[in-house]
Amino acid sequence: MMERRKLGALDVSAIGLGCMSMTPIYGVPDPDEAFATLQRAPEIGIDFIDTSDAYGANGANEEFVGRAIKGRRDKYVLATKFGNIRLPDGKPGAKGNPDYVTQACDKSLRRLGTDYIDLYYIHRVDNTVPIEDTVGAMVRLKERGKVRHLGISEAGTSTIRRAHKVHPMAALQTEYSLWTRDVEQEILPLCDELGIGFVAYAPLGRGFLTGIVPNADALPQNDRRRDMPRFQAANAQHNQKLVEILKELAAKEGCSPAQLAIAWLLSRQPPVVPLAGTSKRKWLDENAEAVKIKPSAATLEALDQTFKPGVTQGDRYPAAMMARLGL
Repeated sequence: MMERRKLGALDVSAIGLGCMSMTPIYGVPDPDEAFATLQRAPEIGIDFIDTSDAYGANGANEEFVGRAIKGRRDKYVLATKFGNIRLPDGKPGAKGNPDYVTQACDKSLRRLGTDYIDLYYIHRVDNTVPIEDTVGAMVRLKERGKVRHLGISEAGTSTIRRAHKVHPMAALQTEYSLWTRDVEQEILPLCDELGIGFVAYAPLGRGFLTGIVPNADALPQNDRRRDMPRFQAANAQHNQKLVEILKELAAKEGCSPAQLAIAWLLSRQPPVVPLAGTSKRKWLDENAEAVKIKPSAATLEALDQTFKPGVTQGDRYPAAMMARLGL
C-alpha cells in the first residue's frame, strides 16, 4: 500500500508523479502510453500529480493532463505552477506581478478542465516584484476557491520566509536527489522549522541515476538533457562512476538503482516527497514499489559517502537557467 505524507495540511501520496515528460522535452513521448500512465497512477496509490503552464508549448502539458483526468478529477491531488517564462530574447525569466498571477491561474484552470487547483506554486521567483505581492495575489485566488494550497519552487531562504509570512506555504518544490544535495544545509532545516512540506523534483537525476542514460550522446537529438552540463563529456564519465556504485548497492538490496535512489530520499529527515517523472507505466510501477524498500543502515551510509554534496560534476542546468534559481 502506498504511504501518505503531508505537505503542510495537504495529504498526498508519499511519491508523486511528475508530468513534464508527457509532452515533448526529453524526446517525444508516446501520447497513448503517457495517457495510460496518468490514469494508472491513482490505481496504484499515486494520487499526487504535478504539471506547470511552462511545460510544453502554450500550456500543452496542462491540456494533456486535463484530458487524462477528465471525469476522474476526484482521484487526484493536482499541482501546477506559474511564473516560469521565456523572455522575448529567448532567455529564461520569471513573472510574478499580481495581475499576471490571476490571468495565469485562470488559463491553467481552463487547460486542466477543473474548477480548482489543489497546490499552486510560484514556479520561479520574479525578483522585480516583491514576493509579498505575488503571494498576496495567490491568497486572493484561494479566497475565491480557485486554489486550495500555496507553494513555491526553487526559492532562497529569505524569499521562503517572506512568502510564508504572508500565507503559509504548504510546499517547497526544489531539485533534490543523490546527485543534487544543495538543499540539505539550509533549505531543508528551514522547511522543517516552518512546517513546509518538501517536494523533491528530479529525484532520479533526470534519468541518470537509473543507470540507463550514460551520457548526452545516448539521448535523442531533441532531448533537452543534451544541454545540461552533467550529461556532457567528462562530467558524464565522472558521474557514471558514481552510478556504478549505486547499481552495486541496489543489487545488494534486491532492487533497481531507481528504486534505491527514491528509497534514499524517502528515508531523509525531515520527510520528503519524491516527485518522479515518467511517461511510461512500467517505470511508474517500478517507482511506486520504492516505498517497500527499506535500505540497510550500511547501504544508506554508503550512498551518503559516495554521493557527498559537491561530488557530482557539472551544474544541473545551463548557466542562464542556473542564474534563475534560489532567488
